[in-house]
Amino acid sequence: MKKTLAGALIASVMALTPALADVMSGDLTISGAFARASAGKATAGGAFMMIKNKGDADRLVSASSDVAERTELHTHIKDGDVMRMREVKDGIPVPAKGEVALKPGGYHVMFMKLHKPLKAGEKFPVELTFEKGGKVTVEIEVGKVGAMKAMDHSKMDHSKMKHGDMKKGDMKKSN
Repeated sequence: MKKTLAGALIASVMALTPALADVMSGDLTISGAFARASAGKATAGGAFMMIKNKGDADRLVSASSDVAERTELHTHIKDGDVMRMREVKDGIPVPAKGEVALKPGGYHVMFMKLHKPLKAGEKFPVELTFEKGGKVTVEIEVGKVGAMKAMDHSKMDHSKMKHGDMKKGDMKKSN
């Protein structure tokens, strides 16, 4: 009975929890961070996320990670009838009291010369540097090849998972 109740409680909490915790730094909140699994022998990859800003205008000026030889900020531009990726050398603007989406087909963090393929289910850190907000480390979860958003763990049935015996105080309130 205790395990069933604990499982139901965990499932309820997980349904309200995003795939990965939002990262907050000053006026900035980074959420929904994910990357796509590498396709075949690809040596490049991308990471995507939402950056919300409650304060004055800021700018994402760089990113770094140990998963690749180089990490750059990129966007897509239309060159005639062809979409091409280009490095964003002056950074990505984060509007005052606004948001910017790093998403497939738009702004994104680009990993060049991956040290190994990105595999679905893995996680890795990326350090983002903002002009005013400073450095923020975000954990990136790797989704399937072609993923368009972070993995959604809210629909997982945690009642069948073995979380062990829970004791009073094991679940802590989070904001």
